[in-house]
Amino acid sequence: MSTETPRRRSRLRWIPVRSGRSKVVAGLTALVVPLAAMVGLASPAAAAATATATYTKKSDWGSGFEGQWTVKNTGTTALSSWTIEWDFPSGTAAGSAWDANLTKSGNHYTAKNLSWNGTVAPGASISFGFNGTGSGSPTGCKLNGASCDGGPNVPGDNPPSAPGTPTTSDVTNTSVKLSWSAATDDKGVKNYDVLRDGAKVATVTGTTYTNTGLTAGTDYSYAVQARDTADQTGPASGSVSVRTTGGGGGEQPGGDKVNLGYFTNWGVYGRNYHVKNLVTSGSAAKITHINYAFGNVQNGKCTIGDSYADYDKAYTADQSVDGVADTWDQPLRGNFNQLRKLKAKYPHIKVLWSFGGWTWSGGFPQAAQNPAAFAQSCYDLVEDPRWADVFDGIDLDWEYPNACGLSMDWYNVMTYDFFGAWAAKGPTAPHSPLTSYAGIPQQGFTSADAIAKLKAQGVPAKKLLLGIGFYGRGWTGVTQAAPGGTATGAAPGTYEAGIEDYKVLKNSCPTTGTIAGTAYAHCGSNWWSYDTPATIGTKMTWAKNQGLGGAFFWEFSGDTANGELVTAMDSGLK
Repeated sequence: MSTETPRRRSRLRWIPVRSGRSKVVAGLTALVVPLAAMVGLASPAAAAATATATYTKKSDWGSGFEGQWTVKNTGTTALSSWTIEWDFPSGTAAGSAWDANLTKSGNHYTAKNLSWNGTVAPGASISFGFNGTGSGSPTGCKLNGASCDGGPNVPGDNPPSAPGTPTTSDVTNTSVKLSWSAATDDKGVKNYDVLRDGAKVATVTGTTYTNTGLTAGTDYSYAVQARDTADQTGPASGSVSVRTTGGGGGEQPGGDKVNLGYFTNWGVYGRNYHVKNLVTSGSAAKITHINYAFGNVQNGKCTIGDSYADYDKAYTADQSVDGVADTWDQPLRGNFNQLRKLKAKYPHIKVLWSFGGWTWSGGFPQAAQNPAAFAQSCYDLVEDPRWADVFDGIDLDWEYPNACGLSMDWYNVMTYDFFGAWAAKGPTAPHSPLTSYAGIPQQGFTSADAIAKLKAQGVPAKKLLLGIGFYGRGWTGVTQAAPGGTATGAAPGTYEAGIEDYKVLKNSCPTTGTIAGTAYAHCGSNWWSYDTPATIGTKMTWAKNQGLGGAFFWEFSGDTANGELVTAMDSGLK
């Protein structure tokens, strides 16, 4: 694609986040526990005299899981239909199902075949799945009224219990020691699988393991699961996050400050920018939050923005965060699945779903007429079982409300786009001045003034994030190198006249000066202003001196392949 819809402008945003296991749409400040390791666990709950039914938890993302039942015909004649019944303990529930008709009465569940999958030939199998919540396992399984394990002549074998959540010790630049309490099993535990970021890295017989060969200053997430003497795996333990030392002192990204970046769903098209780029650029280890932009606001509700990019686009192994290709039948693909993988690899990152933006803010006035219904719609969409583990909160990007309250976690103050080629004849001016300067076209159009006005309205400094644009704004037909020159129109840009990514400008039009804490460049007849690693460092120091909560930027794809602007923000905030 050669064009893109301009959706970049935003002034104030509301960012409630998850508390415990429940996301909210009002001002909570606690953050979510890191993504649980996504692991499979199989436990034969197992079938009628001529068939068995086996239950498998295919994935577990902390706030929910995907369960699957498989019916296998172990007899010599075909099954003409099947019905599976089971119980879940209190606190565990099955929701939407596929390939079966699922009903419930209290904690008792009944699944019946559909019209097309009731017949199971001898030796054949048929499966159905469902989304669920909670951590319990099914009990009392019956297949067509008989025991799921085939009856008393083939006694069942329960899987082992979950081991204790690992603890970490002896953390170095390249290794970490894990210890956990033992699992139990009715026939004995044989060994344990050690899972790092959801993938098995070792199988050990004891309850300790030292993982070596790690990268300094990197976040890892670990869990363990037991195997019994029949080689059945039980449920995974809770996960523990650890950051190796070194690599910049082992500090968290941005120190105690927020370092938030926007990731645009349309960037996967013409810009060819994907979630994996956050890893290859080194940016993922240096940010604290991602705003995923944008979801739509329609008919007073939060809705999907781009279904293909969001959850349907299939990624090949080389495009994927973890090097695993998508399959045609997996329940979630697209950016959402890649963000899930990113969070497994970098558990410190929180992902917020941003709704609105320049293009889709038209629905907010109707939403404001019934805030409770709007809030519920956002909650229901974010908590969709297909991607409930991906998002840690929401971001309301209303451009622009006339007023807002102070119950927000923080405000993303758009301290950029003050000046640009919408004033086609100039005067040329930096679009993101930190402070005022002699000859500024409009007094008060600076970052410092914007922050001061919000403070004057009673907004605490720690709730304000300073905005940085990872792009420049420019004019053409300019002869004067210093700001204040006349122009004939907008300078040409890759996607839109008058705007260009930093990664392009740093080479095509290098800076020739600085003013008011930002940079400008005059090359030929074009004049651009944009932030560089040096000016970002100045702005981050200013933000810290002001006691601000941190900074944010629009948006990842404007940075260089090695993430030099994200690095400057991370370093400057520490």
